Amino acid sequence: MAINVGQNDGEDTPMSDINTTPLVDVMLVLLIIFLITIPVVIQTVPLDLPKVEHLPTTTTPQNVNLSVKAGGGGECEVYWELGRVTSDELFGKAEKALTDEIERLGGPENISDEEIPEVHIRGDVNTPYRCIGGTIFTMQRAGFTRVAFISEPLPKGGAK
Repeated sequence: MAINVGQNDGEDTPMSDINTTPLVDVMLVLLIIFLITIPVVIQTVPLDLPKVEHLPTTTTPQNVNLSVKAGGGGECEVYWELGRVTSDELFGKAEKALTDEIERLGGPENISDEEIPEVHIRGDVNTPYRCIGGTIFTMQRAGFTRVAFISEPLPKGGAK
């Protein structure tokens, strides 16, 4: 901002004009930025999200219950029900369990997607993603298409 103090023509009053050009320049730049960014911020993918706190799972005897946790030395420990299994054993047991269930239901032509058993995975909080991801990949390779994660719900009125 600049103030012109006046000229020496005998007037004792100072001239107080403010140079507004830099202010106008800044305002025009901000206006252009906002005009460009507002349409980008407003565009979203329309989703109808569920309005529930958690969705209870239905457990059936045909579902496969797995527990995954990190073991000592950075290895992953996977438990089928209560027995520990290796990756190869997990694949073999999963493939056998699925084929047995398909045969029990009368063959693949008589089965709907809802009748295929689910895999329920309980993962420890401190388990690395590679352990859980590897377990999911093994179960999908064996033919299971439905995977659910079992978690413990928050206590009523409690904090996270």
